[in-house]
Amino acid sequence: MAIKNRDDYYIYLESDLVARKLKKWKYGYKVMHPELYFQRLLRKSEYLKTKKLNSSFSMWRYNRSLRKLKKVGSRLGISIHPVSFGPGLKIPHNGSVIVNKKARIGKNCEIHSGVNIGVHKGQVPKIGNNVYIGPGAKIFGGIKIGNNVAIGANSVVTKDIPDNVTVVGIPAKIISSNTETQVVKAYDKVKKKYMNNK
Repeated sequence: MAIKNRDDYYIYLESDLVARKLKKWKYGYKVMHPELYFQRLLRKSEYLKTKKLNSSFSMWRYNRSLRKLKKVGSRLGISIHPVSFGPGLKIPHNGSVIVNKKARIGKNCEIHSGVNIGVHKGQVPKIGNNVYIGPGAKIFGGIKIGNNVAIGANSVVTKDIPDNVTVVGIPAKIISSNTETQVVKAYDKVKKKYMNNK
C-alpha cells in the first residue's frame, strides 16, 4: 500500500489518529503526542513523494519535508523512512524505533519502543497487516511475517511467521494460535467510512 493521491493522504492521516483512539488532529498533540506528530510528517513526506517532482518548487517542498521528518525523528529516537508502513500505524511512545528503509509493513501496525527491523545478508522483512510488535523486539532478514501476528517483548525474529499466531523468545517461537491481535483495525474503520460517504 502507498499514498497515491490526496484522498489516500487523508485516509492515512485519519487512520493513524483512529489507531490512537483519537478523532481529529489538534495542534496541542504536537507536544502531547510528539510521536504522532512524527507520523504526520512521515505521511506528508509520502504524499509529496507521489506528486511529480519535476519542478524546483515541488522538489524543494519534498526535501524540506524530509529534513523536518529527520529532525523530529532524531529528537524522538525514531528512524522510519517514508513508504515503510501502511495506514493505521500506532507508535505509542517515543524512543528508539529503527526500521530499515527497504522494510515493508502492512496496515494497522502497533510498534513499541526499542524495536529494530533490520537487514541481514542484504535482505529485509516483509510484515503483514494487523501486527503487534512489542517493546524491544528485533526482526531481521528476508523473512515474511503474516497477518494478525503478535510479537512479544524482546523477541528476536529471524524466521518466517505464519498468520494468526503469537510468538515470543530468543529465537522467537509460536506459543499460541490466535485469530485477533490487540491492534486497532483503524484503516478498516476509516476506509469503510469513506466508502459509505461516496
